[in-house]
Amino acid sequence: MSDGMERWRLVLGSPADGCAGGLGGDALDRDAALAWLYERDEGLDQRDVRRSGSGDSVLRVVDWLDDVHRLFPRRTIERLERDAVETYGITEVVTDPGVLERVEPSVALLRAVMRTKHLMNPAVLAMARRIVEAVVRDLVARLAREVRRSFTGARSRRRSNFKQARNFDFRGTIRANLAHYEPRTRRISIEEPRFTSRTRKHLDSWQLVLVVDQSGSMAGSVIHSAVTAACLWNLPGLKTHLVAFDTQVVDLTSDVTDPVELLMKVQLGGGTDIAKAMAYAAGLVETPRRSIVVLITDFYEGGDERRLVRVVRDLAAQGAQVLGLAALDEEAAPAYDRDMAQRLANVGAHVGAMTPGELAEFVAERMG
Repeated sequence: MSDGMERWRLVLGSPADGCAGGLGGDALDRDAALAWLYERDEGLDQRDVRRSGSGDSVLRVVDWLDDVHRLFPRRTIERLERDAVETYGITEVVTDPGVLERVEPSVALLRAVMRTKHLMNPAVLAMARRIVEAVVRDLVARLAREVRRSFTGARSRRRSNFKQARNFDFRGTIRANLAHYEPRTRRISIEEPRFTSRTRKHLDSWQLVLVVDQSGSMAGSVIHSAVTAACLWNLPGLKTHLVAFDTQVVDLTSDVTDPVELLMKVQLGGGTDIAKAMAYAAGLVETPRRSIVVLITDFYEGGDERRLVRVVRDLAAQGAQVLGLAALDEEAAPAYDRDMAQRLANVGAHVGAMTPGELAEFVAERMG
């Protein structure tokens, strides 16, 4: 069986045996691993395509995970682990010590740890912390590069004799070397590479207040808010605060330098009182015209809607930049209360969704 045909057979399951042919060797084991997980989809019964797989009684989570790590590439492993936890609720992936020893750290598993850590005994929680540390370390390293780039300064039109790859002027180099174009080979000989300089941003004293909804649906945004706050902490001219809320408000600013510890303290779930959180944030603002208040929420207000609108209107009227984000994560694909988001936009808030890197650029542009 060709590789392409084998992939289709694995996608379609055992009902495709008649067309694609049977499987053997590792392919048969891959099929069993996929069936163990995706057989749980209730929609298969409705479409009469239930596969005949191994089932829970035959294969335990720890054995399934061993097979997955042996049979599939890393990207597929991460997808399977994410589906196991988030789609089918197989919490043993993050609460079973045997599984935690084998699991591949990922943002999806970090979200699962945050949702289930209250179920873990201290020994298991210590093992789960390994996932938190690995994922946070990777996220901080990636975002720190974007933050440095955002705050380094923009390119200017002035030429520079300092030759650095990121300042290479592609268009200027082409124009300067057109005389060396060779029609026969259709190539230009670069004899005079051009580089541009960068302006250095002058940063006044600014304040950034991140206000993060810690309801269950916002787990991804909570993770990236903690990482973003850690990366922005101690930047010259920027004072950063991090506030989390459900029906209560918790100021986490003192933990910003240790995002791992911060995330282990966050309790996901509960109600939502956005107005109370924004009123607290407004009380932190020292100079409105040099302040950015970022509200990260799905905008489903369980508190006083009119109070929320009033607080946002007052902040905007005083000159503060109010940014309402329905998501702050790598995908920035939110589900949120559009009516409330529109009401806040109508009184002066900027509303949308961003990746952490885009938020860093937004802050840098306002400060610059």
